[in-house]
Amino acid sequence: MNNKKFAKLLQDYDKHCRIIDKATSVNIHETPANQLHRRKHLEGDYVSWFEYYFPNYAKSKCAWFHAKLASLIIKNKKLRLLAEMYRSAGKSVHIDMGIPLYLYLAKNDLRFMLLIGETEPKAKKLLSGIQAQLQYNNRIKHDYGEKFSIGDWADGDFATSDGVRFMSLGFGQNPRGAREQDARPDYIVVDDVDSKKSIHNDRIMRESVDFITEDIWGCFDTDQNATERFVYANNNFHKNSITNRLKQLFIPLTLEGGKVPSPSGRDREGIVFEILSVSAVKNLQDFTPEWKEKTSADYWREKFSKTPYRSFMREYMHVHIEDGAIFKYEDIKYKKPYKLNQYEALCFYGDLSYKENADYKAMVLVGKKGKEFHILLTYMQQKSRAHCAKWLYDVYEQFSLDRFNIRYMIEGLFAMDEFVNDFDTEGDKRGYYIPIVADKRPKSEKFDRIESLSGHFERGNVFFNEEQKNADMQTLIDQFLAFEKGSGAHDDGPDAVHGAFKYVNNRTRQATSRYAFGERVNHKF
Repeated sequence: MNNKKFAKLLQDYDKHCRIIDKATSVNIHETPANQLHRRKHLEGDYVSWFEYYFPNYAKSKCAWFHAKLASLIIKNKKLRLLAEMYRSAGKSVHIDMGIPLYLYLAKNDLRFMLLIGETEPKAKKLLSGIQAQLQYNNRIKHDYGEKFSIGDWADGDFATSDGVRFMSLGFGQNPRGAREQDARPDYIVVDDVDSKKSIHNDRIMRESVDFITEDIWGCFDTDQNATERFVYANNNFHKNSITNRLKQLFIPLTLEGGKVPSPSGRDREGIVFEILSVSAVKNLQDFTPEWKEKTSADYWREKFSKTPYRSFMREYMHVHIEDGAIFKYEDIKYKKPYKLNQYEALCFYGDLSYKENADYKAMVLVGKKGKEFHILLTYMQQKSRAHCAKWLYDVYEQFSLDRFNIRYMIEGLFAMDEFVNDFDTEGDKRGYYIPIVADKRPKSEKFDRIESLSGHFERGNVFFNEEQKNADMQTLIDQFLAFEKGSGAHDDGPDAVHGAFKYVNNRTRQATSRYAFGERVNHKF
C-alpha cells in the first residue's frame, strides 16, 4: 500500500472513531445494579445486544437472516458456514464485527479471530472496525471496561487486555503466523474474496478453494474439544466462482444432516456444515424484500428496472448468468427496418405464462426478408395478460397493422380460451378483434429450440429495430445473452422469438417453392 492510500485509510479511521464516540452515549447516572441487569438482558439476545452497542450500524432494524446468522454461529462450536448473501445485505458488519465481539464480550467464547479479505489492505480495513469499537465505543467500555491492549489494525494484528487476539490477512497470504502460535484461531472469517478477474481460470478457482479447505481450515487446533468456527461470506454471482464451488462442496454435507463425524470415530459432536442463502427479494413479481426493515418493494422494483437484468440477477439473486454463453454480444446487431409491406412474411408471436405476474409476458413482431430476420416490436414485462393485450391493441392502432398481412399467434396451451379471452376483452372495449390463434404445432424441448436460433445470429442474419431501443427490447437482448442450460434465467422472450422465426421461415419456404406440371419426359431411346 502506498503512503497516500495509507494516509487516507488513517484519516478515514480517525473519522470513523469520532463517529463511534459520538454515537455511543451512556447514562452516567445508571446504578451498578441497573447496569448489570440491562447488560445481562441484552446479552440474552444477539440482535438486541447489537442494536444497543452499535447504534450507528443499526439505523435499520436487523433482518431475520442476521438473527439466523448469529444463531448458527453462536450455537455451533464446530462450524463451516457459507453465508450466500446479496450485496448490501449487511453481512460484513455482523460476521466481521458484531458476532465476534458478542462471542468475546457477552459469551466469553472467542480467543483468536482470523479475518481474511480479498487483499491485505481490505482485510486490515475490516479489522480496524473491531479495534475502533474496543477503543472508542463508550457503551462497550462502560459495560465491559477497557479491552484494547497492544498492536494495531494497521499492522494486521492486535490483542486485548485479557489476551484475545485479532489478526487479518489478504486472501492467498500464508497463514503460518496464525498456526505457529500456542493459541490457534477459533473463529475464522473469509469475507468477500470472490473476484471476477480470475473467474474463467479454472486452475486459480480450484486452488482458491484448496486454499480455504487446506491452508485456512488447517489453522484450527486439532484438539478434539477445540472450537473451530468458520464463516465464508459472499454473493454467488458465477457458476465458476469460489462461492459456488464451496456451495457445491457443502450441499451434500448439509443434506446428510450437516454433521461430519470425527474420523477417529470417538463419540463427539462432528463439524456442522450450513448454507444460509439470502436474496434481495423473495421474487421478481411483487419484489417483497428479505430485509423489509431497510428497503421497500418499490425500492427494489425501481432498482431492478434501472439495472441490467443479468447484473441484477448476479449481484442480488445468486442466479448465474454468463454473458454470451450461447448468444454473443458481437452478434447483437441493429438495423433500420424496412416498411412493413416490404417483408415477405410477418408474425406477431406471444409466449404468455399461466400466472398473472410470474414469468415475463413476451410478444414480438418479426419480419423476414431474404435471409434476414428483423425483430421489429417487443413487449417484455412482468405484468398481467390484460396489460399485454392492451399493448398489442395500442401498437395495432399506432402502426395501422390492419393494413398488413400479419399472423398473430400465441403458444398453444391447454387453457387457450382463457388466454384469448384477455385479448377479446380488450377487443370488446375497442369494437374490433385482432385475429389471434393458438400455435399448436409440436415443439421440441425448450432449450433445444431456443439454442437453434444461435445459427441465425452467428451468420449475422438477425437484426433488432434500431428505432425501438427501449427497455423491453433491452430485456429481450439481456435474456438472449443470459441464455444457458441450467442458468435459471428467464427465457420467455427468446422462446417467443423462436415461435415467430419458425412461422415466417415456413411461410417464405412455401412461397418460394416451385412446382412443375405435365407428363414425365421419357429419356429412354
